Amino acid sequence: MRKKSSFSTIFIALILLLLVVTALFPFVYMLLTSLKQSYSLGLDFSLLGLNFKNYNTVFKNFDFARYFMNSAIVAMLACFFNCLISSLAAYGFAKKSFVGKEVIFWIYLATLMIPSQVILVPMTLIIRKLHIANTYAALFLPLVNAFGVFLIKQFLESLPNDLLEAARMDGCGEFSVFIRIVIPLIKPALVSLTVFTFITSWNSFIWPLISITNQNMNTLTLALSSLQGNYATNYGLVMAGATLTFLPPFFLYLVLQKQFVEGIALSGIKG
Repeated sequence: MRKKSSFSTIFIALILLLLVVTALFPFVYMLLTSLKQSYSLGLDFSLLGLNFKNYNTVFKNFDFARYFMNSAIVAMLACFFNCLISSLAAYGFAKKSFVGKEVIFWIYLATLMIPSQVILVPMTLIIRKLHIANTYAALFLPLVNAFGVFLIKQFLESLPNDLLEAARMDGCGEFSVFIRIVIPLIKPALVSLTVFTFITSWNSFIWPLISITNQNMNTLTLALSSLQGNYATNYGLVMAGATLTFLPPFFLYLVLQKQFVEGIALSGIKG
């Protein structure tokens, strides 16, 4: 019986090891290729001739530092405004009573079912009418959507109303209740929303491609497309750009992993 149990443990460990290797393979391949001058793709894992020339070229000849800063600014603005607006709206939907609350919420939530490609033209016309084309606002405002409201509302519904009433009885105004009581309690949900928003903003390609005409406002994803040549492509250069693009959201997730998982788990308690 013990031998059978030991065999099962080893088998499961081997399966998990195989899954880990399969998951890590693309990242290891990307990193190794970024350290080579390669004009063709193949399963070459040789460690000979590795250097950082591609990274130097990316920053020196393609102005990746500027594009990196653009993506970082857009991602931070998107995270801040999405968390702020979503938390305020979710607080109203979860803890306030007003006429048509449920109808308005479900209509707002239904906007998530509209494919983003369908509203590209209307959004382009809107940003032109608002005279915010080629600005950071044009890039981050479309990322503020109903998903954040839904996520935080689910979390807020698990909070007892008695806690908020006790704060009001102690003399806290509505704004103080929101800042001092609600915000600290929904921190895991805000962290989860921050991770989702950051990754969505960082990886966005179609919307920046359409809304930005000034090259100085390009994001990293647009800069990556410029690394491909018309006749020959240095895949090492492309992989260097891809590695630089991959690292920020990866490190963000590593730092906020515990709070992210907690926020996702607790947001699903109700609803």
